[in-house]
Amino acid sequence: MLAAVLTACTSTPPPPIAPSPVASTTSAPPSPSQIVVGVDDIVGGYNPHNLADQSTITKALSQLLLPSVFRQTDDGQYELDTTLMRSATVTSEAPFTVTYEIRPDASWSDGAPIAVEDFVYLADAMRNQPGVVEPAGYRLISNIQPSEGGKGVQVTFSQPYPGWRTLFSDLLPQHLLKDAPGGWQGALQGSFPAYGGPFSIKQLDTARGEVILERNDRYWDKPAAIDQIVLRRSDAAGLAAALRSGNEQFVMSRTDATGVKLLQDIGPGLQLHTVASPRLADVLLRPVNSALVDDNVRAAIAGLIDRNKLIDEGTAGGPSAGLRADAQVLAPSVPGYAATIPANVSAPDPANAASLLQRAGYTQEAGSWRKNGKPLSLVIASPGQLEPYARIAKELARQLTAAGVQVTTINPEPRNLFSNLLAMPVSATGQPTGDGSGSVAVDIAITPMPAGGDPATVLASTFGCRPGEHAVTTTAPVVPANPAAVCDSAVQPTIDEALSGQKKLADALAELEPKLWAQHTVIPLFQLADTLAIGSGISGVTPGPPMAGPFGSAVNWTRGGK
Repeated sequence: MLAAVLTACTSTPPPPIAPSPVASTTSAPPSPSQIVVGVDDIVGGYNPHNLADQSTITKALSQLLLPSVFRQTDDGQYELDTTLMRSATVTSEAPFTVTYEIRPDASWSDGAPIAVEDFVYLADAMRNQPGVVEPAGYRLISNIQPSEGGKGVQVTFSQPYPGWRTLFSDLLPQHLLKDAPGGWQGALQGSFPAYGGPFSIKQLDTARGEVILERNDRYWDKPAAIDQIVLRRSDAAGLAAALRSGNEQFVMSRTDATGVKLLQDIGPGLQLHTVASPRLADVLLRPVNSALVDDNVRAAIAGLIDRNKLIDEGTAGGPSAGLRADAQVLAPSVPGYAATIPANVSAPDPANAASLLQRAGYTQEAGSWRKNGKPLSLVIASPGQLEPYARIAKELARQLTAAGVQVTTINPEPRNLFSNLLAMPVSATGQPTGDGSGSVAVDIAITPMPAGGDPATVLASTFGCRPGEHAVTTTAPVVPANPAAVCDSAVQPTIDEALSGQKKLADALAELEPKLWAQHTVIPLFQLADTLAIGSGISGVTPGPPMAGPFGSAVNWTRGGK
């Protein structure tokens, strides 16, 4: 019996043994390597060719996302960008012709080739659209012809143009923008439809204040060493705190005295650099209405302005305070810059201003300047609430009001200011014709004006007429050639000679600078500048080429080390 029981027990199979867990061969994807950059703001638009969009963030994104024919080296020279181009050479002197050859593999992120159509689109816009950055060189282009299936571009100019290497930077995808809602003025208003650089946009959140860029997998050249770059908005205290904690690797910020002190207090491990921007803060006294078209009135208004106080208000003790713009054409950071400002221009001269106003027929009644019973009334505009322009405009309004001038201050949206209000057609007598919308004529504008690139092009774009315009005697209204609405037949031949290389720039400026100051149309204040603060844990970041900044070398940035 016992044997039977034992037999029964031993014949029962043992319970199954649970298999040992097999280690998984699939691991979680690694976190992307990431560099976080602190900035003042990320607000658009982002078209680097529009004056309305000029900002640090626009400059950064254009270098990260858009292709250029030439780029500046650290010594300021223009070098062919071989990530886009095979060649770009002058192939004829009569007529002046430049032939470009684009790399066959260069394409937009949607697969469309970067080709001659992109050159044509940009050139047409720069010639014809108002409020663009340095259009003078593009206005010399008389024809663009394709070759090699669109990868060859032959550009013919109406005259020699030594500054041709500055053209066709930051090309735009014409196949996506030419029929886009809003046209040129709406291009890149909120984002980028395609990319032709080493990075692409993963997320652009203006409400949150953050742009996440990632490596562009469709880029045909050297891939970026880092997976992502994050541009994150904060105020001065937040930027300093993020650098101190290591949450941000570097900061590119428009700082005032307080912001600079916050960064300096982080300690010796932080590298601080001043990076001059390709922009000047200028006061434009526009000769386009019944008051400022009179040379005496313009000179009187200039004499009422306390330029020193405007500069102090605009720079607020930041790095721009060391970049006072005391010349009409060359910016303080440009090689060869020298002050040309006449004596006593920076301080007001109310006695001389009063004499000039009286000569123009004004009398002072109860502290207010009047002519034929009407007050001397001026409209001052700045682009929205953008700083430092809004702050300068407020101080200027205070100064002129105290001197007996009636002032109206407006802050139109930047795009409206540059493409509409400062582009209202004017007659040959300088009188505004209106645009049918009831828009008010702007007498004085506080604006950013371009200061980078070819100096002769800056000269012609800021003070020059459109080609042939100064020779026209018709009274038909014309769109101003520049935001200051200046077109002076007395100085235009010298401007043309400088632009074409017939006269050395130094000789042209020696002749022109006193005359430009005497026009009392453009009063330069200072060159804008950012503070670049580089923390620990990042390699490859430098201040970059003059007025270009650090972002052009982003493909080489890495985490770790200094």
